[in-house]
Amino acid sequence: MFAIVGILVVFGAVVGGYLMEHGNIRVLLQPAELIIIAGAGAGTILIANPPAVLKGILAGCKAVFGGSRFGKALYQDVLKQMYTVMQAARKQGLNELENDIENPDKSKLFAKWDHHLRDFVCDTLRMAMTGGPTPFELDQMMEADMEVHHHYAHQPVNALNTVADSLPGLGIVAAVLGVVITMGALGGPPEEIGHKVAAALVGTFLGILLCYGLLGPMAAKMGKAAEEEGHFYQVIRVVLGAFLKGSSPITAIEFGRRSIPGNIRPSFQELEKACKGKT
Repeated sequence: MFAIVGILVVFGAVVGGYLMEHGNIRVLLQPAELIIIAGAGAGTILIANPPAVLKGILAGCKAVFGGSRFGKALYQDVLKQMYTVMQAARKQGLNELENDIENPDKSKLFAKWDHHLRDFVCDTLRMAMTGGPTPFELDQMMEADMEVHHHYAHQPVNALNTVADSLPGLGIVAAVLGVVITMGALGGPPEEIGHKVAAALVGTFLGILLCYGLLGPMAAKMGKAAEEEGHFYQVIRVVLGAFLKGSSPITAIEFGRRSIPGNIRPSFQELEKACKGKT
């Protein structure tokens, strides 16, 4: 919602200021210039990125215009799920959860989990069941997993940033083509030449505006969403690390709660009630 409002403010301020100076709005309507810039920008995305990154860009663009899913409710719900798993592991023994960990799709503990989170937790618990790795080594495994995820989560952001940075240059390309057309019209009526020069300058204007007023901020918003997701997995890592080092489930959950950003952190009482089923 805020992204849509921001875009309206940017374009409204630019067009409004232009009209206040008695500019002719029809001069800014240059479909040919927009086709050159947008088409060339889309082509650079296709040239530079594999299909997986293109899908990530589309998914990220959808997320830009929606709210963040990493809010207080999600953290509280996930920490409650983690508490349930750790309580079962403590009461029954971690090895008794082998069927749940090996077949999480059919498990009552994991069936309703997000599959990325489920894989992250189950892979870690599977290694803990073997008894080989120490808690420190398991923590290193989780860190390596998160680094890989972080790297690939930022590829769509970097791709969109690259396209945004190229738009001013593509605007110059459109402007140069407009100048070429203007030079071919020399000797014609002054009004026609003036219109063609204005159209050429609009190309540069559109390239700069789309870079700094649209795609650049969208890439920044996608980057923040990727950082939020990375921090979410950091909280899960803290919870698992504390539990595997011998902390009780509620203590491990408190470690995780303290790792949540303050503006969306549930209170200790709220989380304790949620975990223990109190009303």
